[in-house]
Amino acid sequence: MAAAGAGAGGEGKKRGASRSWILFDAAGEERVLDADKYAIMHRVDINARDLRILDPLLSYPSTILGRERAIVLNLEVRPPGPARLADPEHIKAIITSEEVLLRDPSDENVIPVVEELRRRLAPSSATQHDGKENLSGQHDAEGAEEDESPFEFRALEVTLEAICSFLDARTTELETDAYPALDELTSKISSRNLDRVRKLKSGMTRLTARVQKVRDELEQLLDDDDDMADLYLSRKLAGASSPVSGSGGPNWFPASPTIGSKISRASRASAPTIHGNENDVEELEMLLEAYFMQIDGTLNKLTTLREYIDDTEDYINIQLDNHRNQLIQLELFLSSGTVCLSLYSLVAGVFGMNIPYTWNDNHGYVFKWVVLVSGLFCAFMFVSIVAYARHKGLVGS
Repeated sequence: MAAAGAGAGGEGKKRGASRSWILFDAAGEERVLDADKYAIMHRVDINARDLRILDPLLSYPSTILGRERAIVLNLEVRPPGPARLADPEHIKAIITSEEVLLRDPSDENVIPVVEELRRRLAPSSATQHDGKENLSGQHDAEGAEEDESPFEFRALEVTLEAICSFLDARTTELETDAYPALDELTSKISSRNLDRVRKLKSGMTRLTARVQKVRDELEQLLDDDDDMADLYLSRKLAGASSPVSGSGGPNWFPASPTIGSKISRASRASAPTIHGNENDVEELEMLLEAYFMQIDGTLNKLTTLREYIDDTEDYINIQLDNHRNQLIQLELFLSSGTVCLSLYSLVAGVFGMNIPYTWNDNHGYVFKWVVLVSGLFCAFMFVSIVAYARHKGLVGS
């Protein structure tokens, strides 16, 4: 039983180490893989440090890494709804020149990417009828395929479009909730409205950080032509497998069973880039610039929202300062009245002492004069204090 328990525990650990991946290849075929990290490392030929970026148990910001034989993507998105506002999700993918591996395909944020990959990477009519076209004319088939972007660019475009769409949708959702809440706060300052705006501002800060990180990654790629050249996987693969580069090139995809049947197609798809200048990155640059402008527009929306929140905070602070000044004025009036009444109480206390004085006898008419004069003096003193405070600008008119 102990041996059985140990075996079950080892099997459980092995299952825990395995992760679900979905694989799309250049032919439009897909299949689900349940492989551990070592199998993935061997398949796409990346090191453990790069694969660790895709570990769901570790927190890494959005990253786009170009390696010799693969592109590693870790793009952070936010699920819809305020209930999971603090639980970010990621689109984790590995793109090669022949296939794309997407992690956790059943996740609600990854399902749209999977559907889009099915649509974008589906075999075109030119590919489906490749055999017929080769019989009628090989040059026509190659010309049709040369109009397509390399496989890795199509997969990269899908993931970039997904992250930009997700972030833009979250920004629109945040704007829809934030602007009415801010307007309501300016009309009525309450604890409920303040707490609501505080939560929205916290969500906006986290969302801005994610948008800024994606924008910085795209900007870093656009600023360095060498980094963009590293993303041309088909060009590097075809260059290494061509006779000019030598016939003894290394086997880059030992675990991919269909690499032999797809290498010619990938080479033809990237033929314009291969036969051109190896440092020419115009195609990728135009692709990245399009999504850089989109993510920059999203960041501008968040910046405008932040400025609106700052303006609202300034307005609220002005209102609070005004209320505080009004309370100070009220306190001044009450303090002045208290001083005047204390003088009146002093006179009443003096004449109310139970001490026999001779001048108290037969002078009852003096009582009304003492009360009248004391009251008029205290009122005159109060009005004088208020007039002096207004003259000095201590209170409003």
